[in-house]
Amino acid sequence: MSHSPLVLSPLTLALCGLVSPSCVVAASPTLPVQASTLTVVAPLTTPLEVVTSPKTPRQPLPASDGSDYLKTIPGFAQIRNGGTNGDPVFRGMFGSRLRMLMNDSEMLGACGSRMDAPSSYLSPENFDLMTLTKGPETVLWGPGNSAGTLRFERLPPSFTQPGVQGSASLLAASRQRFDQNADIALGNEDGYLRLTGNHARSSDYHDGSGNKVPSQWRKWNSDIAVGWTPDTDTLLELTAGQGNGSARYAGRSMDGSQFKRQSLGVKFQKENLSETFTQLTSSIYYNNADHVMDNLSRPAAQSRMPMRSEVGRQTLGGRVMGTWQWHATQLQSGVDMQSNRHRRKTHGGWRSDAQFNDYGLFSELRYRINERDQLISGARVDLAQAEDRRVGQHATRRQWLPAGFMRIEHEADNIPVMLYAGLGYTERFPDYWELFSPTYGADGYSAAFQQVHPEKTTQLDIGAKYQDKQLNAWASAYLGWVDDFILFRYSPTPRRTTQVSNVDALIFGGELGASYQWLEHWKLDASLSYAQAQNRQQHRPLPQIPPLETRAGVTWQHGAWQATGLVRVVSAQHRVARGQGNVVGKDFGPSAGFVIFSANSRYQITDTLALSVGVDNLLNKTYSEHLNLAGNSSFGYPSATRINEPGRSYWGKMTLTF
Repeated sequence: MSHSPLVLSPLTLALCGLVSPSCVVAASPTLPVQASTLTVVAPLTTPLEVVTSPKTPRQPLPASDGSDYLKTIPGFAQIRNGGTNGDPVFRGMFGSRLRMLMNDSEMLGACGSRMDAPSSYLSPENFDLMTLTKGPETVLWGPGNSAGTLRFERLPPSFTQPGVQGSASLLAASRQRFDQNADIALGNEDGYLRLTGNHARSSDYHDGSGNKVPSQWRKWNSDIAVGWTPDTDTLLELTAGQGNGSARYAGRSMDGSQFKRQSLGVKFQKENLSETFTQLTSSIYYNNADHVMDNLSRPAAQSRMPMRSEVGRQTLGGRVMGTWQWHATQLQSGVDMQSNRHRRKTHGGWRSDAQFNDYGLFSELRYRINERDQLISGARVDLAQAEDRRVGQHATRRQWLPAGFMRIEHEADNIPVMLYAGLGYTERFPDYWELFSPTYGADGYSAAFQQVHPEKTTQLDIGAKYQDKQLNAWASAYLGWVDDFILFRYSPTPRRTTQVSNVDALIFGGELGASYQWLEHWKLDASLSYAQAQNRQQHRPLPQIPPLETRAGVTWQHGAWQATGLVRVVSAQHRVARGQGNVVGKDFGPSAGFVIFSANSRYQITDTLALSVGVDNLLNKTYSEHLNLAGNSSFGYPSATRINEPGRSYWGKMTLTF
């Protein structure tokens, strides 16, 4: 793969350590890097919304991509296929039901079976803030987000005088894992220049029984942002970025030999335009994915059937949103749009085979009823269009999609308790993988493009949060009715065919957690997540639903030292729908439960330098996740064999903030 001059080498990171210690400013002024290892991610204000910093240390082993990072948050699981580039699942819901934005832009993959899922283009440590809004409880960030909305953001650095600020880290781990990350900003009151980048690699891992699992990968990303701040109320920011990588998968017949990313963006923000018009934000972005799959490095290709495929996705989008504030009311209203084109490279060059367009209008209102209660509501409408440009199959679809929600939030009088209840509705237009990847539609013999209906989700979300000096406890639950849920069926014959159709579904479950400061130096954390889904038409479970999962941790902290022990308990999953699933995975039988122990320690060497070490899967357990790609025979995995997870793994990380 090609290399970029912006890729950060170990020498570059070492030079970061020579920056004057007088320039000690947090990289993210509103959410600084914390001095503790992340064990259980808890909501900060409401159980409906989780806010955290991807720069915060975490365990298991620091994430290789967005999906790997998200699996540490209660309610998330991952469809696994080896070392990297799994696909995130939240509350059992997959794909475009969970919208993922990076700096208010969407990076869409191109592989027809999501080898390059959107999360595979995301390096978490290159961002300052991650916000998860659960369920259809916001309309500000695009259509169809029935499971939730994820936003990874880089916050503009703030300078009161000329200086340098940022962070850098080095990671070494088992399996020749080696990561380099840097985030450096230079600026003054008038503007800034920010450079972020990472380079990471890992070899194949071995499971707890010592069996080798094909899973090696390599990635790099580099981004630049130039900001102009002529006054405290104005920001104009230009961004550009690129990246690439490669990955080998135990569960696929081809490797990912290229994950090339190109990104451009412009953002303008103006505050305090008048007494009531408090903010105007607008942005435009362009993302291009160029993905290559091949089996040329596999023994089977050298003797029988060499294969190579190159696909791409170009995404152009933008939004304009205004915020108005009155005495007890806040209104956010605006428009957004996105156009994305999928294409394939042939001997004659690039050829477009699919085009998607969406134009949306939205408003969200917050009304403070009294000191203890507030009402939040929103509505949006979208015009979604799709065009089938495949040879011999030209067709067009167009549909209006409404969405809306209403939620009440209440703070109790005499005890530190916050309660909420919200009802939301959204319609989701079928995405590329649901319209173009299946072999057949519901009738079993013609294409799916004209047959798949939009999903319609009506969901009730409730939750509670309690917080005092020692205890922070929270719970969130949901109950949803999904009309025209989009379901994949896999043929049992050796020739893999897929059929997509709509069914009606019932979904419910929730997450809960607690953090308790037991003694002065001891803290306990725990979380639990549960998801359930029923195919109401066929009276059977929906497929690809993760099992009940519990995480618990105990942390000791004294001065500059901290040590944490973790346990992850996952139950067996017997509620399956054999041969059904999504474009990535399917259910092929029940799965066994497992218990995993891990531990880490951290020493704050100075105010700006910290060392963390850890061991994952301490007892070297041999286990596999329920959500899993079926194995591939070219690596010796029968089609109904799950891919085992890594055995005992050691890691160490040095982090510098300045």
